[in-house]
Amino acid sequence: MFQSLQALPADPILGLSAAFKADSNPRKVDLGIGVYKDEKGKTPVMKAVKQAEEMILKSQTTKSYVGPTGATDYNETIARLVLGDSLLDRLGKRRITVQTPGGCGGLRLAAEFIGKANPGATVWVSDPTWANHKPLLGSAGLSFNSYPYYDYESNSVNFVGLLETLQQVPKDDLVLLHGCCHNPSGADLSSEQWKAVRDTALQRGFTVFIDLAYQGMGRGLEEDVFGVRMLAESLPELIVVSSCSKNFGLYRERTGAVTLICDSHKSCATASTILAAAARANYSMPPDHGAAIVQLIMNTPMLHQIWNEELTVIRDRINRLRSIFAQRLKDAGIDQDFSFIEKEKGMFSFLGISANQINTLIEKYSIYLVDSSRINIASINDTNIDYLVSSLTEVLSRK
Repeated sequence: MFQSLQALPADPILGLSAAFKADSNPRKVDLGIGVYKDEKGKTPVMKAVKQAEEMILKSQTTKSYVGPTGATDYNETIARLVLGDSLLDRLGKRRITVQTPGGCGGLRLAAEFIGKANPGATVWVSDPTWANHKPLLGSAGLSFNSYPYYDYESNSVNFVGLLETLQQVPKDDLVLLHGCCHNPSGADLSSEQWKAVRDTALQRGFTVFIDLAYQGMGRGLEEDVFGVRMLAESLPELIVVSSCSKNFGLYRERTGAVTLICDSHKSCATASTILAAAARANYSMPPDHGAAIVQLIMNTPMLHQIWNEELTVIRDRINRLRSIFAQRLKDAGIDQDFSFIEKEKGMFSFLGISANQINTLIEKYSIYLVDSSRINIASINDTNIDYLVSSLTEVLSRK
């Protein structure tokens, strides 16, 4: 049976990472992989996480299952982080939150739920969107359409095209939005644009589905969920998938959640049984370690303060790197405007360069980035920025 299988191509980003590791050039730069890196090029374990782990190891008395929907205290903690105390209390039993194996597990669980609730629904995704959205959701049988999002000419959100398309979305379809720090563009919706999306969703009756993978990495923990909270307060139904990979640095611990807001207490109770059954059928029980860490940090004032300070340092560093990188490119005299990089949020931006220029950067300079020209800003540091800017200057100056 196995002899009939045909090999599949490597994931573009993971394949790029493998090529980077195999490269012997001491000046090589990896701008592709989507993880936060500090000034030393490492993805560190947060101090708050280390301390929480030590406390858990000393006090933990069992490794028994937590159940398909995860730890109740963790679920409530995540709901409060995403929605805030006041809104969460007002929503009451119209809201249910379920622990998942990372944001990816949350997306897949949400897709299973959507398939049960409305098998014929189409999910509208931004153009461009995160490369794994369609594989994760499509493997559950969902179909897709797209709405314009990023204008490559102006390096900003194409909101006119976005809104015109959303005004045509059928009532029973879903629109997938990035909660903040849009991946891959870094271009986020403004407050007024979020309000226009809300009004359109109310008018058209489609369901909004939010992927919130970077809360706290853009403007701030509260600022980054402005749109999420406004929609949660205004719409009868909402799906939010959240991740702790980036803002807690818990990448390999696979810590995430799905939050549903329903039109009534009764429909929410029914929806929770569908989520629980889907979790049981997919992975049976979620991992507990990362969730226990988040729960302890968020509910221990000392740890919460340490974590918040660490996250602030990470966010400020990314925003500072954006400013420095844009200014250095300008100072280099490159005949291309990169000022938009400073205005964007989160780890990612498009350089807006050609496929040939990308290939030259990889093959001649060992600077690795994906073929869309998306780069991870957090991969830039004092050690590599001079080489990166000079290499870009050489490549972009060629006719």
